[in-house]
Amino acid sequence: MYIGVDNGGTSCKAVLFDANGVEIASASEDLVMLTPVGGHTERDMEELWQANCRIIRRVIEQSRVNPQKIKGIACSGHGKGLYLWGKDDKPAMNGIVSTDGRAWMYPQKWAKDGTADKVFDKTFQSILASQPVSLLCWLRDNRPDVFNNIKWIFEVKDYIRFRMTGEAYAELTDISGSNLLNLKTRQYDRKLLDMFALNAVYDALPPLKRSFDVCGYISGEASALTGLIEGTVVAGGMFDIDSCIAMDITNEENIAVIAGTWSINEYISKEPVLNKTVMMNSIYCMDDYYLVEECSPTSAGNMAWFIEMFMPDVESYSEFMKLAEAVEPGEQNLIFLPFLYGSNYDPQAKASLLGLDSHHTRNHVARAIIEGICFCHKVHIEKLLKNREKTNAIRLAGGAAKSLLWAQLFADIMELPVELVKTDELGALASAMAAAVAAGEYADFPEAAKAMTEVKSRVEPNPETYKFYRKKFGLYKQITQCLEDSWKEF
Repeated sequence: MYIGVDNGGTSCKAVLFDANGVEIASASEDLVMLTPVGGHTERDMEELWQANCRIIRRVIEQSRVNPQKIKGIACSGHGKGLYLWGKDDKPAMNGIVSTDGRAWMYPQKWAKDGTADKVFDKTFQSILASQPVSLLCWLRDNRPDVFNNIKWIFEVKDYIRFRMTGEAYAELTDISGSNLLNLKTRQYDRKLLDMFALNAVYDALPPLKRSFDVCGYISGEASALTGLIEGTVVAGGMFDIDSCIAMDITNEENIAVIAGTWSINEYISKEPVLNKTVMMNSIYCMDDYYLVEECSPTSAGNMAWFIEMFMPDVESYSEFMKLAEAVEPGEQNLIFLPFLYGSNYDPQAKASLLGLDSHHTRNHVARAIIEGICFCHKVHIEKLLKNREKTNAIRLAGGAAKSLLWAQLFADIMELPVELVKTDELGALASAMAAAVAAGEYADFPEAAKAMTEVKSRVEPNPETYKFYRKKFGLYKQITQCLEDSWKEF
């Protein structure tokens, strides 16, 4: 058996799977988001580690499985953000989560002074405010006490693995999305760091490993905290966007969409897209493949926030979906811009709900929120489709995959079939697959995917509905364009 641990934007979850991908037990905890200043989103790193230990211990206890049968563990994580280990062998500061916007001015500056163009030749990606490269520059300029104390630069799952094993590594899929790695050579590059004036932290970049590499073994300390047997294999794990491996994305036929805190839209390719029409190329968890991605923090996290703030009586996402389902597609023309945590249009854009009048009910608002999130996904998917000759279907996962209504909306708005995978725990299953390969259960990811994943259903687009949504999506784009000059006033 294998444990996959997923550290997302709002919670952490541990799931125990057997070698066929069948879920045996799971445990999770919501994570506290710290917002010391507007635009800053942080997490206490020690508390995060303790939360991971608690959920691993609980999943073992709930399963009643002998820990000797657990042959490996691996983690996935939210990617971007920054988790720093200090020279005093303590967290150097709170972990910075991927929704953080404090460094928004650095990508703008680099776009204007030509740095972004020079960097692209090595990294194949746009520069985001939430990437380690931007955050490190912000710390250099605003928190030199932290910057000068950096011993190791981690992403969230690399930090958790470090606490499990005591061994520091940077896993390739994650670090390849940081703008700190040369994607041509798949190695660190001092000339690249020079462009950002970050050569001072070159030695803090940990040695590189792949998703399915053995990256150490559960230490005695971690064993006591988690209940795992000391010496259990710990695999590299992966950037959560690579969790589409658990959707059986092992060839170039389909586009993967993950609708969680972030809107993740992607496909794999033997060649990166270098025409600058997509946000990011990164290294996929399968050798020889790139992951071509469009993303922004504009997905189901917006829905979760709205429910918490304005619908305390709604006890579940499924209940919220029932509210939306009571409204027909053409019954309201409300437009929701899902920019609570960031935007794919402008780093200063804010969430908005437009078109309200006195006859609208919360059912109308619920449907508008779901539609707005889908429209934002479509902005990304349109860019991806321009770089592909053919797409069989969208493989959908995340919160949206739990609702047939949302799956149908995706099919109608994207005008493509939508396929749903069997698991609800994508990040954890993908991590368990990495652990299974590292432990020798399977030779590689395609073999693991064949054994551990399954597509459970397919939703076809409705031609009558998608005609309506073509028009409404046009209004969505028109509104975002009209507001371009206004965001800076907020």
